Amino acid sequence: MSQTVLLAEDDRAIRNALERALTLEGYRVMAVADGVEALAQAHRNRPDVLVLDVMMPGIDGLQVCRVLRAEGDRTPILMLTALVETADRIAGLDAGADDYVVKPFDVEEVFARLRALLRRTSPVGVGGAPVAEAPRAVPERFIEAAGIRMDPQARRVWRGARELELTRTEFELLELLVRNAGIVLDHSTIYDRIWGYDFGPGSKNLAVYVGYLRRKLDEPDAPQLIHTVRGVGYVLRED
Repeated sequence: MSQTVLLAEDDRAIRNALERALTLEGYRVMAVADGVEALAQAHRNRPDVLVLDVMMPGIDGLQVCRVLRAEGDRTPILMLTALVETADRIAGLDAGADDYVVKPFDVEEVFARLRALLRRTSPVGVGGAPVAEAPRAVPERFIEAAGIRMDPQARRVWRGARELELTRTEFELLELLVRNAGIVLDHSTIYDRIWGYDFGPGSKNLAVYVGYLRRKLDEPDAPQLIHTVRGVGYVLRED
């Protein structure tokens, strides 16, 4: 069965081109021109994934994202944005988006990111077997390492007694690190497990997300938990 994409883009040329490309790729596409239509369509026919332009008249992509997340809708969301500043990306992620593509974009990158988002929400784990053995469980539904406790089913996470608010991608990245605490994971392994696609040595995507996680995890007078292993990747450990 083909998966459904709800595409909201006010630029007619981009909307039509993406709708054609996604249809040829095998998706069923619901294309709308603004945020009001996007919310109405999402409420009528829940899609498998949303592709939202950030800058739309009236209700923009960020507002659509906030409304859906406030309603408890966890459908994965890919944002399309012409805004390249880090603060703009943070705003989208904080609104509840899972990933973003910067305009102008290659349609193959859109396809790759959609495949990754949809794999992460499917019942079968990405890539089959886990990278390494999971750390101790406390109790069955929780995983724990380096003072971090996670509930993957409820998608909740705590450092000590403090609960953290994470986006989907931040949660998936932290879960991967927690499940492999003490093991250095290289960049390509992390890209494959989280995004399903290695964006190459020039990509800053992973470093950006690690920065987001560190800002939310780190506490004054407490040890840093995510460590950079220069030229290799990242490891979660409590020094």
